[in-house]
Amino acid sequence: MEKKNFIVPHDFSEVADVALNHAIAVAKPLEAKIFVLHVVSKEKEIDNAEKNLAKVCDENKNKGVELIPSVRRGSIFEDIGDFAAEHHAELIFMGTHGAKGWQHVTGSHALKVVTSSSVPFVIVQNKAIHPDGYNNIVVPMDLNKETKQKLGMVANLAKYFNSKVHVIIPEESDEFLKHHAQANVQFAVKFFKQREIEMDYKFKSRSNFDTEVVQYALDTSSDLIAIMNLNRTGVLGVFGNNYEQHLITNEAKVPVLVVNPVAQGPSRGFSTSFG
Repeated sequence: MEKKNFIVPHDFSEVADVALNHAIAVAKPLEAKIFVLHVVSKEKEIDNAEKNLAKVCDENKNKGVELIPSVRRGSIFEDIGDFAAEHHAELIFMGTHGAKGWQHVTGSHALKVVTSSSVPFVIVQNKAIHPDGYNNIVVPMDLNKETKQKLGMVANLAKYFNSKVHVIIPEESDEFLKHHAQANVQFAVKFFKQREIEMDYKFKSRSNFDTEVVQYALDTSSDLIAIMNLNRTGVLGVFGNNYEQHLITNEAKVPVLVVNPVAQGPSRGFSTSFG
């Protein structure tokens, strides 16, 4: 079986190290390779970046995962996605932090990087991965048809980590929308039951739904939140255009799996080949 490839953009910050540890935890049992990527803006920065990146890989060489340092000249907003496509990556783990970080990878900029690639991201803040991985995963579901596409990837992660999935849905007052929301819930119930994955669900207030999602993650001791990035198509989700940004920079620092919607069919790549 061909090895899976993960990518970790690394800017030599603490949060990038945290993202690398998340990637290692997922990659190790799969014998996946991890490309540790640093992007420079000037040719003269390459030599120093290569030395620093080699040091990062050397410090993590005994963790049971093959790490491949890669330095590239360009912009993180274009080259991370291009690099992922060239190496057929199935998942990208990226840290996000304050305005003093590498090329300012803050919440809005991180989302721009995500949108520039077809590969799913796990956006990590400065919070270590649980020793047992992602034991509990929160999955917000709205009324957009694309929202179902992330379920395949969530299921694959849940099967590996023996996770429990917690679906959260906004309460609807309109009868038509309420029926649609309930239909989505039943779809998710059937989907996870067929895969023998434990699942529960709750309806929460539509008002400040991003806050409700984070609180639900805390209430369920969740290690990951899975969302769709509807900014990719320019379509605003029912929760508003800041919803995704708010979640990937949530105050609880829960990592967020961000899946870009595809035009047709279920989500590709990682969701169908994980395991």
